[in-house]
Amino acid sequence: MVKKIVISWLFMALLCLPVLAQMQNPIKFKTEWKEISSTEAEIVFSGTIDDGWHVYSTNLGDGGPTSATFNIDEIKGAEVVGELKAVGNEVEVMDPVFEMMVRFFEGSVKFVQKVKLTGGDYKVTGYLQYGACDDQSCLPPTSVDFSYSGTVAQKGGAAPVKVAGAVAEKTAAEVKAGDVQEQVVVVEELPAQTDSVAAPQAAAGAKDYWAPVIGELNNFGEHVEQDSHSWIYIFFTGFVGGLLALFTPCVWPIIPMTVSFFLKRTKDKKKGIRDAWTYGASIVVIYVALGLAVTLIFGASALNALSTNAIFNIFFFLMLVVFAASFFGAFEITLPSKWSNAVDSKAEQTTGLLSIFLMAFTLSLVSFSCTGPIIGFLLVEVSTTGSVIAPAIGMLGFAIALALPFTLFAMFPSWLKSMPKSGGWMNVIKVTLGFLELAFALKFLSVADLAYGWGILDREAFLSLWIIIFGLLGLYLLGKIKFAHDDDNNKVGVTRFFMALISLAFAVYMIPGLWGAPLKAVSAFAPPMQTQDFNLYKNEVHAKFTDYDAGMEYARQNGKPVMIDFTGYGCVNCRKMELAVWTDPKVGKLLNEDYVLITLYVDEKTKLPEPIKIVENGSERTLRTVGDKWSYLQRSKFGANAQPFYVLLDNEGKPLNKSYAYDEDIAKYVDFLETGLKNYKK
Repeated sequence: MVKKIVISWLFMALLCLPVLAQMQNPIKFKTEWKEISSTEAEIVFSGTIDDGWHVYSTNLGDGGPTSATFNIDEIKGAEVVGELKAVGNEVEVMDPVFEMMVRFFEGSVKFVQKVKLTGGDYKVTGYLQYGACDDQSCLPPTSVDFSYSGTVAQKGGAAPVKVAGAVAEKTAAEVKAGDVQEQVVVVEELPAQTDSVAAPQAAAGAKDYWAPVIGELNNFGEHVEQDSHSWIYIFFTGFVGGLLALFTPCVWPIIPMTVSFFLKRTKDKKKGIRDAWTYGASIVVIYVALGLAVTLIFGASALNALSTNAIFNIFFFLMLVVFAASFFGAFEITLPSKWSNAVDSKAEQTTGLLSIFLMAFTLSLVSFSCTGPIIGFLLVEVSTTGSVIAPAIGMLGFAIALALPFTLFAMFPSWLKSMPKSGGWMNVIKVTLGFLELAFALKFLSVADLAYGWGILDREAFLSLWIIIFGLLGLYLLGKIKFAHDDDNNKVGVTRFFMALISLAFAVYMIPGLWGAPLKAVSAFAPPMQTQDFNLYKNEVHAKFTDYDAGMEYARQNGKPVMIDFTGYGCVNCRKMELAVWTDPKVGKLLNEDYVLITLYVDEKTKLPEPIKIVENGSERTLRTVGDKWSYLQRSKFGANAQPFYVLLDNEGKPLNKSYAYDEDIAKYVDFLETGLKNYKK
């Protein structure tokens, strides 16, 4: 009953994941002016970061995500001293998309800029600009404005401090003798909710293009949901791993012995079935506890960083190679025998639920030589998703698959007669798993290779190794290659033949990738296309315009619909969409021939001819760059501020379908484009 309740709650949670609002405000900054002395002050930006998000640090270099920068609009009576400093628990990881080390903060961050006061009246006006991302999207470069003015304190006396937009200011006459000399003024940065939606300095003929269409998008059923299928995928991956573990020599022969024991230990058949259910539930508890332990040991932040940390990826690569060698028969990975003996002895001395639980624990220990490599691979895969509960979900799937036979055979003992007998086929499964673990080990080596710039595992080298691995696996399944523990008389059955056929076909499928074919089936594992030295593939999509008003005017004159691509130079998932989805021939044809593609970079740093003042949520903001302008367009017209963000418009600026965010499902993207085209033709 407990197990049923737990599983029911899990699936209810998966089906009822929270819906995210389009307009995201995951980062909240406040600014402080701190006078250190009569000649020195600090401008402090303190930010709180929502779970799952991170803010990038300073000086990341060109070609990467948006670095935090301190920018001055006006300064007099003061001088900037040194560079902007980042304070906090900085995380440094290798980003495989940018092919560079990046640094960021999670939870909270503080940026500090020193200022020298040269005497008399002073005024410092400017803004902090920063970039922020989560696993699914990135915010455009965001500005935190500030403006401070006053008079330098004389002979230790306090000076008036004025803050633009502040509710009140404190004068020298109001400062009592007992007050602390350090003056701190705090201005809360308001979330970017849009009140003003007029086009900033748009040409008269283009104003309608900027008109808000949030209501029209909602009429199409506009919504953005969390990527819940990833949790279901993790559970399913764990379940498949548990099924594979069942058919290994360490587990399969134990099933009939254990079920017979429960049925024979009591004359009450119902009690025997109940004990078998308890045994299965105990297996679930043990492995889920293992998954939770992984999270507790590493912590949420560490799990989120594992996927790109070079040291961890080298460790994972070596670990999976060792597991593969174990499955090939080089050695067996076993736990100390005294552990299993001690637990088994304790199980014999106890009765009731504790005895059954200890029996399940004994199974976990004695089967480790077969289940350990599978569990290790599973935990590595799910831990690097960055989800805090992923290890527990993966282990839940694994444990349920492992426990099901013990309970089902106890309920239906006659099924035991139809169980396949132990034999050489189980070693074939072990060796096959060894080949698969060896292939996936290269995924982690690839990340380390990018981190250290070795250049030994570019896309061609990776694909070559995978072609060899899956080719050898196919030959092994056909009986052309044998390992030490294989049965010489073991014939190739129909199932084994078809598995060999699939493996060899997969190896052949990857061969065109050596010349640049996108190979969507392995795009999640292979190094990025940028590492390809020799590329004959030319089916690329290029934007016709990078200016919204010019692109809309062209579409109106030529009678074509428009796709707006809100993107960023530092947007990882934008690059993933372009490589995995836009390279599809059907998608490419629709974008190149049927739409006017306008790509707008929200982190474009080109300065506008003149700064533009706009009002959002009752607060005045300044648009200083081209990227600021496109980011404002996205917020004001479409009510969204994350990238990638795709929206289809007619040539009057009205939506043709609901928007599309990060989702690499090509069929969905084609439907998104075709639906917009049909609505335009209507």
